[in-house]
Amino acid sequence: MYVILVYDINLEEKEGQRVLRNVFKTCKKYLIHIQNSVFEGELLESQAIKLKAELDKYIREDKDSVILFKSRNQRWLDKEFLGMIEDDKTSNFL
Repeated sequence: MYVILVYDINLEEKEGQRVLRNVFKTCKKYLIHIQNSVFEGELLESQAIKLKAELDKYIREDKDSVILFKSRNQRWLDKEFLGMIEDDKTSNFL
């Protein structure tokens, strides 16, 4: 499945920096970092389950959020870039 993951970590407390660092590292293990708190890539169902389990260790339910957008395949998703950066970091895949 093709996944776009977006997270929002509350940084108002000093614990937030630790959570942000751990969430970023976890996402980087499974997906490609696209922009600030946005990742994307292909995952098997088993990988998605592992990713969610790892993120559950760090996400504070009352302060943070993670959204997973899932699609069967990337070809069903049109990407359009607006703004100054049009770097499609997934374009190096065959």
